[in-house]
Amino acid sequence: MRRLPTLLLFVTLATGPLPLARAEEPAHRFPTKVSGDGRYLTADDGKPFFWLGDTAWELFHRCSREDVERYLKDRAAKGFTVVQAVAIAEFDGDATPNVYGHLPLTDLDPARPAVKDGPENDYWDHVDFVVDRANALGLTIGLLPTWGRYWHDPVKDGKPLFDAANAATYGEWLGKRYGRKGVVWILGGDRNVENDGQKAVIEAMARGLKKGDGGGRLITFHPTGAQGSSKWFHKSDWLSFNMRQNGHETNYTGTYDHTRPDYDLQPPKPVLDGEPLYEAHPISFKADRNGHSIAADVRRPLYWNLFSGACGHTYGHHSVWQMWTPDRTPVNNPLVPWTEAVDDPGAGQMQHGRRLMESRPMTTRIPDDSVIVTDRVKTSVPGAGRYRFVATRDRDGSYAMVYAPIGRAFSVHMNAIKGPKVHAWWFDPRTGKAESIGEFPNEGERRFVPPNPGEDLDWVLVLDDISKNYPAPGSIERKGFTGR
Repeated sequence: MRRLPTLLLFVTLATGPLPLARAEEPAHRFPTKVSGDGRYLTADDGKPFFWLGDTAWELFHRCSREDVERYLKDRAAKGFTVVQAVAIAEFDGDATPNVYGHLPLTDLDPARPAVKDGPENDYWDHVDFVVDRANALGLTIGLLPTWGRYWHDPVKDGKPLFDAANAATYGEWLGKRYGRKGVVWILGGDRNVENDGQKAVIEAMARGLKKGDGGGRLITFHPTGAQGSSKWFHKSDWLSFNMRQNGHETNYTGTYDHTRPDYDLQPPKPVLDGEPLYEAHPISFKADRNGHSIAADVRRPLYWNLFSGACGHTYGHHSVWQMWTPDRTPVNNPLVPWTEAVDDPGAGQMQHGRRLMESRPMTTRIPDDSVIVTDRVKTSVPGAGRYRFVATRDRDGSYAMVYAPIGRAFSVHMNAIKGPKVHAWWFDPRTGKAESIGEFPNEGERRFVPPNPGEDLDWVLVLDDISKNYPAPGSIERKGFTGR
């Protein structure tokens, strides 16, 4: 990887955010383990791994190599670390060939993947290309062996394609083929377990994957909306971390407030939201009533989830997940082709949340809304619906952060910080820039007013123990500090 000039490592705040790559870290970092305390993912270098995912479910199925190259380079440049894609895709991926005319299975039999000798002449050669190009760009593939309909719904002769026997065989084959690459296995695929037979299929596929990859890759489960993997598999030894689909809603209450209960489960396992509200998606699937989401609607879940204990977050765009182009049948009215949608603002703003987390110690961060002083009118602060405030802090009291989804004044308990003096900052989730707002004695409660009072603009208040000499929130400037 090209090294950044030393001057860039000490660039002033006024220049704005720099690319996320750092000279002192390797270009290719893939998550392979869970931390000893069960709170975050670690990469193969032993350091924390921040999951910033994008849903490109149809990437293997609908994209040419040229499309893949364009998409992956864009997401790598925007600071994403994971791309979630499906091997046997949702849109008749079992029976409709990919762009090169290839199908994944022989005679719809998961125990017989359709492979031919030689390069670039079968479906799995294309999957190889996608995984290898992603890895070369530093991206992990969150690889779903199959969309959920193929193990959950009748597909062939009134039965699902998968049973426990062929799920184990297919899983082992996948594990052997991709288990040495930068992948994380994501079982499920937008379906829930409804009976013992279905659970047996998932368990068998997990065992097959672990047998094939030698237990070297992480495994999770992607459920339907408003659900989490913990409901069925929290105590399963193969489940590395919990994945939620909090769903396509704008409200914290009743949706994104489900992340914290998963964080609190015992034994502890990392948790993240693998499918929140997508950008440009019909809100609550009711566009005629609610319209389509915008960047602000997808920023809020990012901070709600992270400040509630999530070890990362997945973004999505309604055109990108289905790789929609005008010559394809649209699902739920995407607004623009995926080639335009990749440039919508929400995608570029996700990296600011990652940068913010990585600019402070991540391994000791805990959710703690008690940092916020509850207002006389509780629905004002900490609030409810779209306007819920949330907070996180360092376990040892070296910093705290409050996410304010709107420009409403609020107060904090200053003793969330342990040092006698506190350095306060406003961090802008839209630009990634931080502004120092002063140094304050660590006494009682203090009121803060966001830079745009009364506006529907979000901000993060960052409070630091001044003795720690942390860099500006979101900055790559280190001053001897390593957030990893």
